[in-house]
Amino acid sequence: MTRSISLYLHVHQPYRVRPYSVFEIGEQHNYFDIQDDSKLNNEKMFHKIADKSYRPMTQLLQTLLERHPEFHFSLSITGDFIDQAEQYAPDVLEAFKKLVKTGRVEIVGETYHHSMAFFYSLSEFENQVELHKKKVHEVFGMTPTAFRNTELAYND
Repeated sequence: MTRSISLYLHVHQPYRVRPYSVFEIGEQHNYFDIQDDSKLNNEKMFHKIADKSYRPMTQLLQTLLERHPEFHFSLSITGDFIDQAEQYAPDVLEAFKKLVKTGRVEIVGETYHHSMAFFYSLSEFENQVELHKKKVHEVFGMTPTAFRNTELAYND
């Protein structure tokens, strides 16, 4: 009897929100941390995580795909991650593209921003799903055929 394991991996890189005072509400709309001197700077954070996680893991997965022809997995990769990888570390995005090109990695559809829009606005939810689908097709040349909602949220 053969047994198999289906791996589902999720890749999301949130934008870091800068310290935001209540006195800035209605005055300042630059919510994300882009200050060069901040320890939460989005670019610095992306590079730190890429070095510790994305680069080693994509290399490990590539090795597993090369060594084990029966190995395959599903990958959920958010639009926010793709945007930041394009901007800050194109080599990381290329590593994910290389995995997908094997034909044994399925990209799963989801909301673009890994958001909870599902609970608050059906139209926003639908827009984000469509935006994600278009981005995945543009970057990876495939259209997701399966979908997973943020945090696997579900409602009858």
